[in-house]
Amino acid sequence: MSADTNPLIDRRFPMLGQMQSQPLLISSLIVHAERHHAGGEIVSRRVEGDIHRSSWGEIARRSRQVAHAIDSLNLEQGDRVATLAWNGYRHLELYFGVSGTGRVLHTLNPRLHPEQLVWIVNHAEDQALCFDMTFLPLVKAVAAKCPTVKHWIALCDADQLPADSGIPGLKSYEAWIGAQPDTYDWPTFDENSASSMCYTSGTTGNPKAALYSHRSTLLHAFGAALPDAMCLSARDSVLPVVPMFHVNAWGLPYAAAAVGCKLVFPGPALDGKSVYELIEAEKVTMAAGVPTVWQMLLGHLQANKLKFSTLNRTVIGGSACPPAMISAFNDQYGVEVLHAWGMTEMSPLGTVCTLKNAQLALSPEEQLKVRLKQGRAIFGADMKIVNEAGEELPWDGKSYGDLLVRGPWIIASYFKGEGGDPLRYDAQGHGWFPTGDVATIDADGFMQITDRSKDVIKSGGEWISSIDVENIAMAHPSVAMAACVGMKHPKWDERPIVVVVKKPGTELTREELLAFYENKIAKWQIPDDVVFVDAIPLGATGKMQKMTLREQLKDYVLPGA
Repeated sequence: MSADTNPLIDRRFPMLGQMQSQPLLISSLIVHAERHHAGGEIVSRRVEGDIHRSSWGEIARRSRQVAHAIDSLNLEQGDRVATLAWNGYRHLELYFGVSGTGRVLHTLNPRLHPEQLVWIVNHAEDQALCFDMTFLPLVKAVAAKCPTVKHWIALCDADQLPADSGIPGLKSYEAWIGAQPDTYDWPTFDENSASSMCYTSGTTGNPKAALYSHRSTLLHAFGAALPDAMCLSARDSVLPVVPMFHVNAWGLPYAAAAVGCKLVFPGPALDGKSVYELIEAEKVTMAAGVPTVWQMLLGHLQANKLKFSTLNRTVIGGSACPPAMISAFNDQYGVEVLHAWGMTEMSPLGTVCTLKNAQLALSPEEQLKVRLKQGRAIFGADMKIVNEAGEELPWDGKSYGDLLVRGPWIIASYFKGEGGDPLRYDAQGHGWFPTGDVATIDADGFMQITDRSKDVIKSGGEWISSIDVENIAMAHPSVAMAACVGMKHPKWDERPIVVVVKKPGTELTREELLAFYENKIAKWQIPDDVVFVDAIPLGATGKMQKMTLREQLKDYVLPGA
């Protein structure tokens, strides 16, 4: 019977493809990693202080034991299992063992205030919580305030459990999974089922949770591994310095399983010396993290006249990467900086700044101008900029507007419907997520964040990018960190000032730094003042907390205002 005469085909609808239907599930990643990359190394610096060596095959075997152990807790499908842990092999096993059973992995940020942590655990209704022994004092402080948590598991051997932890029924992870068989039939379910969740930093009001699905997680892993994104392969040795408790370490554990690359976990040792030694010992080719970590690494390299022997690229995100940092990595150490941008609500990757073929012929100076941008969209993350009326603005590199995004790994709503419908709808009814960033997009599709919408400085009706002001300050050899904020002015509405932390042992005056801005920015954009401080407040994910900084400067008065 021909297709034309087949009565089972409804001509009112398109013909369906005749392909196998297999749901995109996180368990398929670890099955693939074991089957095709069983010997691939997983190296972890443990909280115990030693270096632990494992493999994708061993991680897969132990993930199956985790799955049995999770099942033994009699949790419902979709119940949340929380982690409070550093980057390491046990955390990686939970990534696959929890989600693979149909429960939801909830990574908690240990840098939060205990009361914030309590609020999040209770809001998520976590049923179990697995934690590194580093965080035992924190867990002891919050346990009694978290009534939904019925099971507490310490990520350690049985002989490392304290005699009196003060936590009823505390289990050792190794004893908990060690008694379980290492064979397991991963269940099959809807790929749109929730897989994991991560709460936003909550700089205004209570944090909200992004609830990721198996489908969104796998699509994000595919996108992250692409050549024009992180360019991951089985030939790489990858160091995720970005925490596994922060947006799933930017999806690296999942993408690494998909390609079978070596993973190197730093554990709690994130100082420059420890990170450098791990990079060299494990022949790391790619590392990923936020600028504050790389500042410490570069400081260690410069102070000790060191070089890299294998590192060839680093992905830097979380906040804008200063030009001086990109130049230092590239010019002094031969490491390509891949500037990246994303959000918790985006799983998180949205853009990565990899050059196009035509840009390879540009001079180093012109290439740097491109590299300073947050980059071009990965397939799966569409973007546009709009004006106050919601009208799309041209991609000319000059027009700036509110940055909106959409795609299969970008949220449609928050967990429990917090905050209502966050999307903005266009004339075609498509929902776009408002990022809260102000940006430009050039003709080649390279996006550049000019500010957070709440941080943009409006002076005399003109916008001043706080990021531009900060980047110039960071290029000064005596500046360790800089933050630009707008202060009230009777004539100009707002004027910028730059708040600076000096590098130890250096001298720098207000006048010297302001003179440093000459010919680097328009005169009216030069800050009116410099305020020297011992430290700039940072949030739980390493971002500068400008709201806190403004509160600290509430009594400050602009010169001449």
